[in-house]
Amino acid sequence: MEGREEVIGKSMNKLPVEIQLRDDNRNLNSKIEDGQKSVVSDVKLENVPVGSSDGLENVLREFKLNGRYHLKFFVLIGFLTFLNIPHSINYIFAVESVGYACKQTSCTNTALLKLDQNTTFDYKCQRYDLLDLNGTCTEDNFVMSTATECTEWVYDKPDSFVAEFDLGCEDWKRTLVGTSHSIGYMIGLPFLGTLSDKYGRKKLIIITSIAGATIGIWKSLVSSYWLYLALEMLEPMIGDGCSTIFITAMEMITKEQRPIMMVFKTSVTIVTYILMAVLAYLVQNWRSFLLYLYIPPLIIIFYMFWMDESLRWLLSKGKKEEAKKIILEAAKLNKITIDEKKLANLKCEENITTASFGSTIKLTVSSKKLMLRTLICFCIWFTSLFNDYSLIINSVSLHGNKYINFGLMGVSRIFTAIVMFYVLTKLQRKAPLILAMTLTGVLCISQAFVSKDYPLLSTLLYMSGRASASFCVSITYLYTTELFPTYTRNTILALCSSVGRTAIIMAPQTPLLLKYWTGLPSLIIGILSLMTASVVTLMPDTSDTVLPNNVEQAEAVGKKKTKDMSSAF
Repeated sequence: MEGREEVIGKSMNKLPVEIQLRDDNRNLNSKIEDGQKSVVSDVKLENVPVGSSDGLENVLREFKLNGRYHLKFFVLIGFLTFLNIPHSINYIFAVESVGYACKQTSCTNTALLKLDQNTTFDYKCQRYDLLDLNGTCTEDNFVMSTATECTEWVYDKPDSFVAEFDLGCEDWKRTLVGTSHSIGYMIGLPFLGTLSDKYGRKKLIIITSIAGATIGIWKSLVSSYWLYLALEMLEPMIGDGCSTIFITAMEMITKEQRPIMMVFKTSVTIVTYILMAVLAYLVQNWRSFLLYLYIPPLIIIFYMFWMDESLRWLLSKGKKEEAKKIILEAAKLNKITIDEKKLANLKCEENITTASFGSTIKLTVSSKKLMLRTLICFCIWFTSLFNDYSLIINSVSLHGNKYINFGLMGVSRIFTAIVMFYVLTKLQRKAPLILAMTLTGVLCISQAFVSKDYPLLSTLLYMSGRASASFCVSITYLYTTELFPTYTRNTILALCSSVGRTAIIMAPQTPLLLKYWTGLPSLIIGILSLMTASVVTLMPDTSDTVLPNNVEQAEAVGKKKTKDMSSAF
């Protein structure tokens, strides 16, 4: 190339422009005839994003988000998100911590609870004799040397979960509910992810949503703590559809529209958090609270008529005619015409339809590049989910009203949504994730050392850290989705989320650290965030890519010069 450019440069000084262009064209044709086609391909593919000619992507660009089809699709996805999110965090209110004290025959419940809040002695788990049986329930009327283990308690909320199952001095049983929920996620997500990749997104969304609602209603009726615990673990094992909903949302839109979908889902999450806090405040009885959350999702059974299957999934399974039928019906609804040439360019993956869990995983991890990428995603997911859930759970322990604090957790995501839209449309994925992780670390470490004398500053740092952590979770979902091929996308996403659930198993236990030092949970979150931010630097970026359809395309993610991806679909 340099030699040819030098010749051209010299000849331009001597020849007219017309002759120069003719000679230039002759030289180029000569090189092509000599087999040096790389010159043309290099020029042609310079700075072309990965997968820019993806067949389905070209078809999807014909549909505008303000068209009838996608307006309907957004409403359906938003409703699914709204109904499913409370299932993963309702235990924060359903199994909330309540005040209690050891029952004393000569003291009223109110006096005991007030005494426990204003003393350094243990009136929760220890029982003391009274000096004067007719005296008042004050600290100087108890014989501290006669302390015995308490066997009966009074509670400030008699209709609470803790009171009904009499969990006084057994705080571990209360936090075990959240841990068992996370264990269920860890076990069930890889299984559900594989079923989604094999049998379809739509089927899994409907089945898991109905199963989760049924188990949730059952939970509200049980009279055994251990049965409740078993149901709490079973629910996410067979009744969680959040990851499949997310995958479906991303697979039905173009790469340019993904940030809009992310902001939309985040906005729905914000509304859900706020309304959930309001509901918990208005409905104090935990059984009624669960019924309000789990009865509405039963309507999702009608999604078999309302929602279409993922187009990318259909093409990945060789079901081209079904995909074309959905596209044509959507085009009719939008009153547009799809070019037949674009429909003809829709191509399918072959020999993937009967893949088992082991084989689908092997398709991805057989690539060293994707294997390393998977391991780093495990790390990212662990940190993101640990931070997010720990900050949510501990928010009710902040100074002030726990319902307002939880609602503020949702409101704090408004800022996240605004920043996310700008970042995901103007910037890439990798740098914002590193920045958000670092910011979470700095904010949480700072909050850990703020004195209780400055509650407003402590709450501000905490909520800011929470907003940054929620941004990490959102971008982690999107980032993972863009890194792996269609036929293993939900499997890998579910596997990463499953590994991340090991962090969520520990998150409900973080309130137990408060008795050692109130800043310890925030300090742990901060250190973990900074460590993970350094690991993310090893990852590629994905913002310029369409969703990869096979391993070869997934390996090419992040490259500027790459092979055309149109051969997949």
